[in-house]
Amino acid sequence: MSNILKIVLGRSTTIPRHFSTTSIRTNTASTTPDGDEPIHIENPFQKEKRQCILCRLNIHPDYKNVRLLSQFQSPYTGRIYGRHITGLCKAKQEEVELQIIKSQSSGHMPTYHKLMDFVNDPKLFDPNRPIRPHKY
Repeated sequence: MSNILKIVLGRSTTIPRHFSTTSIRTNTASTTPDGDEPIHIENPFQKEKRQCILCRLNIHPDYKNVRLLSQFQSPYTGRIYGRHITGLCKAKQEEVELQIIKSQSSGHMPTYHKLMDFVNDPKLFDPNRPIRPHKY
């Protein structure tokens, strides 16, 4: 019988049923699981963290990499696709936009259309089916 129960009850003979010596525990972490303690398992319903394709592959866009930058530009108008179409995170989308503008101003990329060399490249995304719906 523990000393705490002896002090609380004031006697050392019998302990009432609602008092248990196993219920009084210290805050020490044990490595062996007890019968009543919960087991830590991962949430089976948790969705995996979505990452953009550039973050997942650790790609940093450069203004000289015209083949990569042309994937984020419309082949007909030369406009830069938005985040809801490309599926990029905010930081990578801004970086891609800055590198496209830098590449266009340095003469590596045309401004109003896509280079014909890169028109048949495999697509990173489908511009007709956006990843996230846009409100307009």
